Amino acid sequence: MIPKVFREVIDLGDGRTISIETGKLAKQAHGSVVVQSGNCMLLCTVVSNYKQSDVDFLPLTVDYREKFAASGRYPGGFFKREARPSDGEVLVMRLVDRVLRPLFPADYHAETQVMIQLMSHDENVMPDAMAGLAASAAIQLSDFPFECAISEARVGRVNGEFIINPTRAQLLESDLDIMVGASVDSVMMVEGEMHEISEEEMTDAIKFAHDAIKIQCEAQIRLAEAFGKKPTREYEPEPTNEDLEKKVRALTYDKVYAVARAASAKHDRTAAFDAIKEEVKASFTEEELAEYGGMVSKYYYQAEKDAVRDLTLNEGLRLDGRKTDEIRPIWCEIDYLPSTHGSSIFTRGETQALATVTLGTSREANQIDMPSFEGEERFYLHYNFPPFSTGEARPIRGTSRREVGHGNLAQRALKNMIPADCPYTVRVVSEVLESNGSSSMATVCSATMALMDAGVQLKKPVSGIAMGLISDAESGKYAVLSDILGDEDHLGDMDFKVTGTADGITACQMDIKVKGLSYEILVNALKQAREGRLHILGKLIETIAEPNADVKAHAPKMITRVIPNEFIGALIGPGGKVIQELQKATKTTIVINEDPITEEGIVEILGTNQEGIDAVLTKIDSLLFKPTVCGSYIVKVIKMLDFGAVVEYADAPGNEVLLHVSELAWERTENVSDVVNMGDVFEVKYFGVDPKTRKEKVSRKALLEKPEGYVARPPRESNDRDNRSGGRDSRGGSRDSRGGSRDNRGRDDRRDDRKPREDKKED
Repeated sequence: MIPKVFREVIDLGDGRTISIETGKLAKQAHGSVVVQSGNCMLLCTVVSNYKQSDVDFLPLTVDYREKFAASGRYPGGFFKREARPSDGEVLVMRLVDRVLRPLFPADYHAETQVMIQLMSHDENVMPDAMAGLAASAAIQLSDFPFECAISEARVGRVNGEFIINPTRAQLLESDLDIMVGASVDSVMMVEGEMHEISEEEMTDAIKFAHDAIKIQCEAQIRLAEAFGKKPTREYEPEPTNEDLEKKVRALTYDKVYAVARAASAKHDRTAAFDAIKEEVKASFTEEELAEYGGMVSKYYYQAEKDAVRDLTLNEGLRLDGRKTDEIRPIWCEIDYLPSTHGSSIFTRGETQALATVTLGTSREANQIDMPSFEGEERFYLHYNFPPFSTGEARPIRGTSRREVGHGNLAQRALKNMIPADCPYTVRVVSEVLESNGSSSMATVCSATMALMDAGVQLKKPVSGIAMGLISDAESGKYAVLSDILGDEDHLGDMDFKVTGTADGITACQMDIKVKGLSYEILVNALKQAREGRLHILGKLIETIAEPNADVKAHAPKMITRVIPNEFIGALIGPGGKVIQELQKATKTTIVINEDPITEEGIVEILGTNQEGIDAVLTKIDSLLFKPTVCGSYIVKVIKMLDFGAVVEYADAPGNEVLLHVSELAWERTENVSDVVNMGDVFEVKYFGVDPKTRKEKVSRKALLEKPEGYVARPPRESNDRDNRSGGRDSRGGSRDSRGGSRDNRGRDDRRDDRKPREDKKED
């Protein structure tokens, strides 16, 4: 039976479309769609259990995977099978999760899975821009209790014109790369990187994306109506008790308000709040707590949240006593770790990040091998968030999605400030040692200073700040908070991180938890963020005003030299012998890459000893040395042979040539040592490649005056015997080169009793 297929098409302009199709694949899932643009196809399925889980949160899993078969490739590694998700896949999961999660009911706790797979790849379509659309479209076809359709879109700008879902090639020319998630009514998520754009330009880009998202949401609704939208499922909601809520609020609100107003430190404030909670619990019997304990905790946290928010809206005060636009105290230090290539500490209030920089060759580049993208990163940043940073002890199970996401944000903030001609591969690692609000922005600040301390010539220093928002829809009051605390992140309506230089924004990440955030509030938040960002930037500049002129003494120096491709083999040597011995002798690391565009070899020389680097450069200069025909050069004898001397060019050590015995002097030379000895330095003339021997020819006698009465030997007449294989001298080189001079082999001595040949007159 041929399945009935339902399809909607979205016009992106420029002849590009996105289609959403259902009814053909994965029909046992609660919702499934195939989203296609060009040859790029994503399959998204959604399933949610009908039984509520015994937890107090939504156990939502968003999984995005790219199948190597989608691009006609095999997975790398030994097992030839897709394994754990790459960082790129994790970042897409986070983008989708952050938009979907707030739209499920707060009391919906059923195990829910959203699975998105790249089934077919198109190099002109970036699949991550359609992942949010696919997830929402599949949910619209299900019976999940989900608030409204959403979608995500990428925005680029080329030559001043905004583009929806640009190609990877267009992004290379774009001055911004922003992913926006939104519903028809509200923007909910923004993340991206920019080339120092203004706050107004960023707002325009968000509006442009939102207009496109509205069209995508409407297409999902039409598809669901055509398919037959299922009634929303019934689920068991959390129990409520209004009388209990009022009692808990009466016991909690005023006390929490007083503690919040006292402006205590994090641990003291936490202890005070815990004490209030214990007092509330003590007002109930054990039987009441056994029955209503969960509701008591929930109502307590709601009262605590309301009290802290009201303090800010009513009095403009915050948990630590700051005003809404005030930044916590900052202290910084560079060059803290003596053995790293660069290091710094950035401490802002109760948040601290220690950053290190390591410099290397292209061999240390971060290789990216995904079905949708292959390449490498010469600058990358890793972010570590250990449990002790928040005073906790918890299991360590590898790198978390949060660590991947925060590290990527900091990397995007800094990447465009790394000079294009930076010869190094640069790795930054941020160790978060304390955390109470915006450790990712502390990472940006510490990484900036560590890079400058390492001698990386940053174009401009970058700072970052996390902004928050507390708003009241009924009264219309709102407060934008600069440099938010961890508690303010949880109880606020917006978490907005923005980084930039003194001249503009370089990256941002925004999650909005309330509907209908006006662009007026967004612009005000961006402007307030700029003031705070510049304040923090000033603190960084006080610590280190500009990058160090050079790398540290113990850090490797990098020299890059370009050589023609034909010389690469000579530098490597048979089986790598030459380059391996050169690295060992000079204590350097040498990496050779071929540029497919210029067809030249790029030689990277990395070492801590300048003498070793100079020795490698000398070797390269020797290989590249090309004497000019009829030019004169100083040489040194390095080897004595029966038929000549091997000499080395003084200007190109290691570049050798044979000086034949016949070219030593005008007079007949019986022994090479009669004219030159080991170590002698003199001048020779270069004649290019001898057409007979096919070897380079140099002459000492050509620069000497001819002796008085010297008679040159007439050229030998050609005969059949000599022409059999190009002449006797052409059989493997000159006659003398086969075993020395005629006299040295004793053949002329045997002719003493013969009639002398007439061509010996010059002897």
